Amino acid sequence: MAQVKFESLAERLQNILERAGCSTRVARLIATNCASAERDGAKSHGLFRMPGYVSSLVGNWVDGRAEPIVDDVAPGFIRIDAANGFAVSALDAGAKLAIEKAKRNGIVVVAIRNSHHLGALSLDVEPFADVGLVALAVLNSMKGVVPYGGKSAVFGTNPMAFAAPRASAPPFVFDQAVSTMARGDVSIAMNEGRTLTSDVGVDKHGLQTTDPADIIDGGALLTFGGHKGTTLALMIEILCAALVGGQFSYECVLETMPGAATPRTGQTLILIDPTAGSTGLPHFQIRVDELMQAVIDAGLQRVPGDRRLIARARAMEDGIDVSREEFDMLALLDRDTGIH
Repeated sequence: MAQVKFESLAERLQNILERAGCSTRVARLIATNCASAERDGAKSHGLFRMPGYVSSLVGNWVDGRAEPIVDDVAPGFIRIDAANGFAVSALDAGAKLAIEKAKRNGIVVVAIRNSHHLGALSLDVEPFADVGLVALAVLNSMKGVVPYGGKSAVFGTNPMAFAAPRASAPPFVFDQAVSTMARGDVSIAMNEGRTLTSDVGVDKHGLQTTDPADIIDGGALLTFGGHKGTTLALMIEILCAALVGGQFSYECVLETMPGAATPRTGQTLILIDPTAGSTGLPHFQIRVDELMQAVIDAGLQRVPGDRRLIARARAMEDGIDVSREEFDMLALLDRDTGIH
């Protein structure tokens, strides 16, 4: 294990991504996103995702040089065609307009289609809370989650992320999937030889299993909360496929393209300016602080998301922990993309 400075890690990832087929702009965005996830302790969306990015790029499944098309369709609505590029690039292309429209109109919806997303969704919403907006994002992904009572996968892990500014602390941010566990975390458990609890997933026969390999090899994940997780998964599919004009998770079949590892699906964000029409109302950020304090007073040891901030502070001070295995993986990507 070694500690690597954030900037150094991001630069190395950018070099790999450029050689794999990304434009400098896109490579920088993905590398920063990937290094940020690693910095924040979101291991399943950090370096672990690099082989998937590279495989999708060199296999021509995703266009690393795509120029997103931003369409200002209504006072409170933006549609973005990612042009078979990465969602992080599409969101970056429309972020300035989205902030302007949210502050002008009080709210804006951003609907992204034809996009590929492998990163931590929390990193999509946090920057909007940093400028005073409330942000909610949902994303559908490749098929891998069973509806409650079902035997085969229909949904993706379909994460949702939320961010709200606070008066006395960094924004409250959470990021969670509708599945009991992120697929990346299941893969990490498999690689580390760990077993799972029986409520995580099923094998290829639709039977619950504690072996992560059974889930990865033709099996599927279960939704959290039974039918409640399933209804959330359905809502996200509607918001991220039917609304944006993209694929449902079950329509995203990676097996049709050699090297495909990123889902070509959709993403929807809702941004709200809490100060719009707030004359005479209590200060929003102070009210959020009061709620967080009530949760702590009730016995919660920490506010959700605080672990991310602790990991971030430590990594920025001491460096990001990179294992020998992760260094070896990056060296292999260096070699395969022609970096010496």
